Amino acid sequence: MAFLEPVTLKGRHARLVPLSLDHHDALVEAVRDGELWKLWYTLIPSPEGMRGEIQRRLKLQDEGRMLPFTVLNADKVPVGMTTYMNIDVPNRRLEIGSTWYRASAQRTALNTQCKLMLLTHAFEDLDCIAVEFRSHVLNSQSRKGIERLGAKQDGILRRHMIQPNGTLRDTVVYSITAEEWPMVKSHLDWQLSKPR
Repeated sequence: MAFLEPVTLKGRHARLVPLSLDHHDALVEAVRDGELWKLWYTLIPSPEGMRGEIQRRLKLQDEGRMLPFTVLNADKVPVGMTTYMNIDVPNRRLEIGSTWYRASAQRTALNTQCKLMLLTHAFEDLDCIAVEFRSHVLNSQSRKGIERLGAKQDGILRRHMIQPNGTLRDTVVYSITAEEWPMVKSHLDWQLSKPR
């Protein structure tokens, strides 16, 4: 399986393209919309840290551990980042994560479109048997979004990570299995067909 082969995924409300340092300036502008790096319960790069974060993700891609994307809106303007990560080729599993969108793009069809494209590629092109999502237990916005996708909670990893501010993170783990995918896909298609 070519899990880490860069690919462009296109939809009506969004496009996912391979992450590049060429996107740096637009991503800095995007992260300033809502000052996202100030959210204590998630890890989003600051404007000053954006170049380093892009380089970190690209290095992980070179090591075979991540496939990072830049998220473009319908006007093809960069509005955030997302990745395939925690890739487990022998067990045909991966996680969709390290996702963030500028504040003005949140709670729009863009997120639903991105998740539909990523899940379709994972299940239908990469033949995954399960796709995972993780969130800080206190990140209610992220958890609600994951649950709206149709993912089921697998459990909570208590004291899973030490955050940069020194707090301990409990991580909620969700997944969608290959057997659940047709129902989830129908639900996401229906959500995107509703008038906005």
